[in-house]
Amino acid sequence: MNALDLAIQRSNVSSAAHGSARRAIDLVIAAAAAIVFAPLMLLIAVALLLEGGRPIFFTQTRVGAGARPFRMYKFRKFSVQCDPGGLALTMADDSRMTPIGRFLAVTKFDELPQLWNVFRGEMAIIGPRPESLAFADCFRGGFEDVLQYKPGLLGPAQVLFRHEARFYPRSVDPLLFYRQVLFPAKARLDLSYYPQRTIGSDVVWMVRGLLAVLGVVSPPPIGP
Repeated sequence: MNALDLAIQRSNVSSAAHGSARRAIDLVIAAAAAIVFAPLMLLIAVALLLEGGRPIFFTQTRVGAGARPFRMYKFRKFSVQCDPGGLALTMADDSRMTPIGRFLAVTKFDELPQLWNVFRGEMAIIGPRPESLAFADCFRGGFEDVLQYKPGLLGPAQVLFRHEARFYPRSVDPLLFYRQVLFPAKARLDLSYYPQRTIGSDVVWMVRGLLAVLGVVSPPPIGP
């Protein structure tokens, strides 16, 4: 039994059917996005190579649908000298970020390599944000129901918590704040949406995700 099995009882987590229509939409949008953003992704890759060398990508094991782990891809935001075992959260004005990394964090362009995860079927365009193994133990007390759904690039939590790094009080342990405040708020938001989602409502969140990239977002519901 691995660490993920110990943190989440995988045998008790089922996966909701993603649906062939939704999967087809994922593939069409991912293919279109890959074509449209290919020049930008190439530019980012070259910029990261010139700034700090390899690796260009940051890969990390995340918790997927049915509590199955998968490797998620991002453009690297932190310096290559950073300790890979450092803080599992990205903070505002994080000293580990490079200048290009800060640009990627603001624009969310670091997420573009996750189109590959969509092609592989590990992620969807719309779905809950996949958590790192560091927070796998948070999926308890009903929150494990989030793991029924394929994780996504966009969704209610990603849009409304777009500027999550700004929410951490300076006087509070960020890991504790995430576990006790931010994770429950995002999980409740996901559980209020995904059990009754439709393809039409997913399209609405795709549009809202685009608007969020452009800086048009609503305040997040952080309350209990």
